[in-house]
Amino acid sequence: MPTDHGDRLRPRKRFGQHFLHDREVIARIVESVRVGSEETLVEIGPGRGALTTSLLARCRLLHLVELDRDLARILDESYGDESRVTIHQQDVLTFDFRAIVPLLGGSLVLVGNLPYNIASILLIRLLTVVDCIDRAVFMLQREVAQRLAAAPGSRDYGRLTVMIGRVCNVESLFNVDATSFSPVPQVESTVIRLTPRPHPIGPVIDEQAFSELVRTAFSQRRKTVRNALKHYQPENAFAICGIDPQVRPEMLSAEDFANLTAVLSDSPAACRTGFPEDVR
Repeated sequence: MPTDHGDRLRPRKRFGQHFLHDREVIARIVESVRVGSEETLVEIGPGRGALTTSLLARCRLLHLVELDRDLARILDESYGDESRVTIHQQDVLTFDFRAIVPLLGGSLVLVGNLPYNIASILLIRLLTVVDCIDRAVFMLQREVAQRLAAAPGSRDYGRLTVMIGRVCNVESLFNVDATSFSPVPQVESTVIRLTPRPHPIGPVIDEQAFSELVRTAFSQRRKTVRNALKHYQPENAFAICGIDPQVRPEMLSAEDFANLTAVLSDSPAACRTGFPEDVR
């Protein structure tokens, strides 16, 4: 079982490490996961194992994905003899979630205190395996959580909002004070729950085309959508979708972007395959 390793495990700045130590917050996160006794969890960035023991007591199998070699070794010392625990010393951005699904016969439940420096990248990357996920409870930098839950037209609304919101229901659960971590970060945190929707918002579309359209629009968010998306020759598509070409990208909903993608994909004259260098 876990042991106290104290100063042996000093946080590494390059990994964006801030270790959670507040027992009340730990308990609230674990309760928010709503773990079933037959479920398999993937804990991302378990660090010193603040959540791990409580999660293991509630689930069937637990996969720990930890990049830091020293932390992975400590986790192995603590949980290596547990037959229900598998430790993966690996970057979660390259972790193959699908590889463990066939062993389970069901979907994955994800949980973790995501490193601030990779949170947005990881969330976008998880879209490629969202069909394998039942739900996810993450602690994020509050700024990222606000972007996920933002409404169209607000300052925080952007690419991340559209990409995640189209396929997942986003719940902001509770805020976490910076003093709950060691070392104390310079930002506040929020715990969220993501639950994949039965079907993505809008029509069935090419996911890569949708991603490129949204990225292009928000890379020029101060322009009107007519100018931001002029590369697509989108005038007919705007009319078909009932979109005012004079509004800015942040005024468009996820469904608007999905409808635009569908119409542009059906119109060779309106959808070009190349992308200018400045919007990649």
